[in-house]
Amino acid sequence: MIQYSILFKNMENNSNKNKILLYYKYVKIEDPELLRKEQYDLCKTLEMKGRVIVAEEGINGTLEGTEAFCNAYMNHMKADPRFSDIHWKISEGTEDMTAFPRLSVKARKEIVSLHLGENDFDPNETTGTHLKPEELNKWYEEGKEFHIVDMRNDYELLVGKFENTIFPGMKNFRDLRKDLKKIKELKDKPVLTVCTGGVRCEKASGFLLKEGFKEVYQLDGGIVSYMNKYPGKNFLGSLYVFDKRKTVHFNNEKSHQTIGICKKCHQKTEQYVNCANLMCHKHFLCCDECIDSDKMGKNGVILSYCGIWCKIKDIIRDTFSKKIKYIPVRF
Repeated sequence: MIQYSILFKNMENNSNKNKILLYYKYVKIEDPELLRKEQYDLCKTLEMKGRVIVAEEGINGTLEGTEAFCNAYMNHMKADPRFSDIHWKISEGTEDMTAFPRLSVKARKEIVSLHLGENDFDPNETTGTHLKPEELNKWYEEGKEFHIVDMRNDYELLVGKFENTIFPGMKNFRDLRKDLKKIKELKDKPVLTVCTGGVRCEKASGFLLKEGFKEVYQLDGGIVSYMNKYPGKNFLGSLYVFDKRKTVHFNNEKSHQTIGICKKCHQKTEQYVNCANLMCHKHFLCCDECIDSDKMGKNGVILSYCGIWCKIKDIIRDTFSKKIKYIPVRF
């Protein structure tokens, strides 16, 4: 039940700006479907858009709304003992509240898909040691030996990563199981796992411990928390985010370093597009000058062919479809 007295407590200092919330919590949920419905009703009441995933193992969400409604949402969550200690990551939203096209609240088996099946585990029991951004910065300053292992998907690293990042090569988070062998030489060394907001590292760092890694840490609050605390320091480029913004950074434009490279002309860019061949649909970096399609994807996503073969296949498919359309049918 939504308690409106809790929702709108301490609202006098809110601005009219939109904010984006990023959060997660691994905690036992007895009835995920009930929580899904409660979350949907709450977000609709607060006119929020975004994605929330609920599972027996916890909750994972990213939402956009006005500052007042974001605070109301957090008030509601903090009043629930299960979620009272959530680490909230708050960033500036879009001017027209279009970071997300709609509200999606789903109940699933996992809040992040590692697909361990019978070998799954509870991150509240097995997970890497949380390392605060301040501690990581101190490690850098002291020259401590440690190895950053990025647990994000391959396309996310194209625009930004920590210095000397080690990447196992996952296309999807669930690939960690088969790609773990690529970092087996780190089993006896200090390993720091990093991801966007921390939710993947809770599971990934625990998985490393389960697989025999001796000293495993996870960046508390994820990359976004470090970048917010130390903009432009040790993290190169921008952070990929799963909304309309696509990338964010916290340093000023003059000092910002672009590391993203256009797949076609190799000039610097941070513009993501999807392959215009929908059978491919690859997510890649492409500058304005190299856009070679006049098609637009859903929700205004820019489309461009990732290579000549995808373009040729599309031309053949379109030509064949037109011919099929006009073949006379006789009975």
